[in-house]
Amino acid sequence: MKLPFCPLFRLLSPAVFCLVCAGLFTPPATAQEKEYVTVEEYDPVSLLKVDAHEVTAAKYPFVDVHSHWFGASTMRPGQVDTLIQEMDGMNMAVIVNLSGWSGDRLAQGIENMEGRHPSRVVTFANLDFEGFGTEEWTRLAVAQLREDVEVHGARGLKIYKSLGMRTVDVEGNRVPVDDPRLDPVWALAGELGIPVLIHSADPMGFWLPKDEHNEKWLELKLRPQRWMLPLGGPSFEDLLAEQHRVFARHPETTFINAHLGWMAADLGRLGELFDRYPNVYSEVGAVLYDLGRQPFTAREFLTKYKHRILFGKDAYAVDEYHPYFRTFETRDEYFDYYRKYHAQWKLYGLDLPDDVLRHIYYKNALRIIPGLDEALFPGDGG
Repeated sequence: MKLPFCPLFRLLSPAVFCLVCAGLFTPPATAQEKEYVTVEEYDPVSLLKVDAHEVTAAKYPFVDVHSHWFGASTMRPGQVDTLIQEMDGMNMAVIVNLSGWSGDRLAQGIENMEGRHPSRVVTFANLDFEGFGTEEWTRLAVAQLREDVEVHGARGLKIYKSLGMRTVDVEGNRVPVDDPRLDPVWALAGELGIPVLIHSADPMGFWLPKDEHNEKWLELKLRPQRWMLPLGGPSFEDLLAEQHRVFARHPETTFINAHLGWMAADLGRLGELFDRYPNVYSEVGAVLYDLGRQPFTAREFLTKYKHRILFGKDAYAVDEYHPYFRTFETRDEYFDYYRKYHAQWKLYGLDLPDDVLRHIYYKNALRIIPGLDEALFPGDGG
């Protein structure tokens, strides 16, 4: 049999030549070819050619209602000044530190951050669940929150996701989000006129089987401690139901349901929650990947519920704010989210109307967070 001529054959030894012909040997891949790529490695560069707009500053001054500065009580003046300079570069008017703690630590953090830039930083207090379930806990917690607000200057209360998931009482029992022993705390927040930003549960995919059908598979592979299913605790639906019962029982208290209540992939359900509970707001921290993959639905939703949504980011990193501005303000197509393990898909711009942007960026925060300096923001026609 006469074989077709190939220059490669002239470079092979007779033995290897025979193996190639028999299909038992594959020459090594060249530098331009990689036959096997893991899911973690796969990061294709799009060949799509469309308009692109890198947006590094928001169109309007905005309030970030979801940020964490755990070390505020030990921050140095230079660190605070650097933060304010970075905020100016993004057109961020106010940042909310949700991790203020309580008591003396809260007071010191407020002095370090707000004392230096009083109009630019807001601090929320936190609850200490140590000793929860004792006869004294509720009374002491209520007294501490009152002091934190009226004496130290906290302007809200932040509840971490540990409530309902990991917090236990003195007898070792799980404390549900709607534990009646917390009712006096929620009621006091309403009395004091401060919002409660509450994080309950986590993305729904964390409670699903870790298999090829779970769109959170990569995140669970890289962050295995986030997989809730094998832990045997409350379900995703249990946690949301507990949280929503709190909203229902305390209509005089304003709640900010963190991370769009983990319903950004089901905006119809979130809309029903807003319709049912007029005391509930939400914020967009760490769920941009869901809004940006449904541009038509998300644009319609944010327009309809513009009075109920605030801007939030969660983890602070300047360059990670830019995709938020781009998603909300442009018509760009098929661009990157900032963390691949959160979302393997691309984002699309929502091109939100100016009035919707103003509500999300600052107007809703002005309505529900006490003491914001209105001079930092444009008027309705701005």
